[in-house]
Amino acid sequence: ILLEKVGITSEVQFLRIMMDGIPPLEDKHLFIKDLRFEKVKVRIYQPKIPTTGQSRGIIYFHGGVGLFGSILTQYDYGKTLSLLFRYRLAPEHPYPTQFEDCLTATIHFMRTAHDYGVDPSRIIICGDSSGGTLTAAVAQALVNRRDLPKLRAQILIYPFLQSINFNLPSYQQNKGVPILLKQRTLALGLKYLNRDMSIIEAVSKHSHIPEDLQLKYQKWVNPDYIPHEFKTRGYKPSTTHPFSEEIYTLVKPVFDTVFSPLIAEDSVIAQLPEAFILTCEFDVLRDDGLLYKKRLEDHGIKVTWCHLQEGFHGTVFLAFWGRAIAFQSGNKGLKKIVNFLRLM
Repeated sequence: ILLEKVGITSEVQFLRIMMDGIPPLEDKHLFIKDLRFEKVKVRIYQPKIPTTGQSRGIIYFHGGVGLFGSILTQYDYGKTLSLLFRYRLAPEHPYPTQFEDCLTATIHFMRTAHDYGVDPSRIIICGDSSGGTLTAAVAQALVNRRDLPKLRAQILIYPFLQSINFNLPSYQQNKGVPILLKQRTLALGLKYLNRDMSIIEAVSKHSHIPEDLQLKYQKWVNPDYIPHEFKTRGYKPSTTHPFSEEIYTLVKPVFDTVFSPLIAEDSVIAQLPEAFILTCEFDVLRDDGLLYKKRLEDHGIKVTWCHLQEGFHGTVFLAFWGRAIAFQSGNKGLKKIVNFLRLM
């Protein structure tokens, strides 16, 4: 980014200023309240029209790679109580604080849902981009919690789900497509972990993955599992590069399932709730969503899939802001999400 190059501010600082400067969207149909669930800031949007019986509740994790993001966006989902979590950000609060905050606040709400007029069996978690990562990770963390109600569903909007292969077809085809260029994806991921940018090239060439892990994960992260129609814009199988123990040690957290939920064990995947997965054709993360869809379906988990043929990363976020900056693809995606929620 130009400002960073001339030393005025960093990209992350600039994006934080931009996000924090966005005024809250007001909606005459919603009550808005700011609370704390333990250490986590929460904004609650509640329909003004009283409902008969308990409503559904949706928890939203914003994107921003754990470095920036906003809780100021919201959409009226009808008879739904919505919660947006302002989890603490890196690098001031190092990874995995962001996941821990989301999990803590989610558990708090699941235990107190009745206090907000929400049916505990109708709680849905949702997130876009890295918020989709957090959604998948929180859903996985809850599968063995017998002291809590089961999540009703998870909604993943163009999620980042793996750090094993950065040369999947979608990474190759969309490496230069705004807003999420391949190089920016890697750079922001390393900033999130507070690692030096000098290792981007090595990570891009997969020098961070030891052979035993390559063999283990190729059954889940494999371009062979991407349907042929998603390779027609061009795809060249990547060549292997020498493994670096030093690089592996530096980026070892990327092999946590909190960072890369796609590589969770089968025993976890098999217990996950129903899912809605949205992917965009012009997005480096498209194939992460496709591969997670396959993993869930292979274990009998119901998946509602929405693919935006003209979509790009961030298009649904823009749709939250209405006609002024929305694209047709984002409006379509948002409508599909709302329709899915109404069935919950």
